Amino acid sequence: MAHSKMRDIAFIGTGIMGAPIVGHLLDAGYRVTVHDRFREKAEALIAHGAVWTDTPAAAAAKADVVLTCVGGPEDVEDVYLGSRGVLEAARKGAYLIDLTTSAPQLARELHDAAEVMDKHAFDCAMTGGVAGAIAKALTLLIGADEQYVEPVLPILKTFSRRTYYFGHAGSGQLANLCNHVSFASCMVGWADALALAREGGLDEELLLHALESGVGASAALSAYAHMAVESDWSPAFYAETLHKNLSLALAEAEDLQVTLPGAETSYMLFDTLCQVGGARLGGQALALLYQDEAESTAAGLDWSALPLPEEDPHEHHHHHHH
Repeated sequence: MAHSKMRDIAFIGTGIMGAPIVGHLLDAGYRVTVHDRFREKAEALIAHGAVWTDTPAAAAAKADVVLTCVGGPEDVEDVYLGSRGVLEAARKGAYLIDLTTSAPQLARELHDAAEVMDKHAFDCAMTGGVAGAIAKALTLLIGADEQYVEPVLPILKTFSRRTYYFGHAGSGQLANLCNHVSFASCMVGWADALALAREGGLDEELLLHALESGVGASAALSAYAHMAVESDWSPAFYAETLHKNLSLALAEAEDLQVTLPGAETSYMLFDTLCQVGGARLGGQALALLYQDEAESTAAGLDWSALPLPEEDPHEHHHHHHH
């Protein structure tokens, strides 16, 4: 069978998601060449048996399969299409799989460009977070059909638990943006609920347990609302990451001429959080926008950093009570 021959993998982007995935690939016996903008992020993997290269192109040159997991669309574009990019450097017949949360249109362009060059590119967005990456339990949202992906499936199975095929290039990315849109509104939902509970004098932890057994439950509430109640703002994911992903979703919505009021509200709130110094806090720091100044200042937010809108100087206190 052809796919048992795919032993050589290049992996570009060994950050918080990429690093555990590379670890699983090495454990499964694949030969993995790695590249990251910051070599220190790959040191532990090199010690574990990965081979370092200085450029994405050098990593891709000898690989059967190239996996990329970088910051966002501009990084994807740079890695694939930049001077000495992966698309040019990869050998004919190679599979180029992008795991980044990126733009559907860019995924379509990369797929089409690769096919012309006798290479196979598809988007493979991931959900499940760092914990999912470490536990080999990620869900993959794939912009291709099963037949197209079949030769590389053993590789994808080393770090995932579920796979959904959306059929055509870019559709995995779109599915992932839908995931972020739903998730962000769930985050706003529990943050609203906690603000109401606090002002009404309810036991917040007790309320969360009650909500978890009813229709107000969500995975977002279970994973993050308890952290907010304990004033734990450490990042399982950064607020700025969700902010970025929502901006991609809203750009896509604009292209498709669909209005997403929930996503727009979530985006505005995360935008505010990032502007006042919460970009590198966990997404649950959204709850700080509802709290008094002393509490948000203690967590490191600075309301004076928010530019005053010219038309309405009171607007930036909209979600923030003195």
